[in-house]
Amino acid sequence: MMPGVPVETTDIQGLLVVRWDTHHDDRGFFRQTYQLRELTEALGREPVLRQGNHSHSVPGVLRGFHAEPWDKLVYVVRGLAMAAIADIRPDSPTYGEARSFVLGEPPEGERIRLFIAEGLANSFCTFGDDEVDYLYDVSDYWRPDVPKPSVAWDDPDLAVAWPVTDPVLSPADKANPRLRELHPDHPRWRS
Repeated sequence: MMPGVPVETTDIQGLLVVRWDTHHDDRGFFRQTYQLRELTEALGREPVLRQGNHSHSVPGVLRGFHAEPWDKLVYVVRGLAMAAIADIRPDSPTYGEARSFVLGEPPEGERIRLFIAEGLANSFCTFGDDEVDYLYDVSDYWRPDVPKPSVAWDDPDLAVAWPVTDPVLSPADKANPRLRELHPDHPRWRS
């Protein structure tokens, strides 16, 4: 990231890292977590955030991979979480690639926000001794009738090195298919 540029693009289109300085004093700290104009410049379009969500988890919980049909802007307010983002868009040049970030309280984590574009699969795993508060703003309202592709958390093709070996999973996340099952005819699997 260039100095003074708080939004960093990644090699996965639509996955952005937002970093802002934290200003500490004897009362605590203050930090800005994003500016819409900076996200707009990095994306080449203005994101719209319509709904805010708050997930609270005990240590060892793993949620995802979920690819809802909306953009997400995520932030860990308390505790530590490893976020893993997988590109499961069949037409993407980085299809089948995953990137990981440790979010949360320093020194183990980093107080960053991730912008995750529609179609990318988001997951996170809580670790350490503290409970985790994970906030995410999304670009559309929750609709239970809309398809939300999901992928197995332990898919060997994604090869994510999770910080826990035996995570607490929902029944739905235990049953998620592997990426090869979602797109069995994808050219990636022919090599």
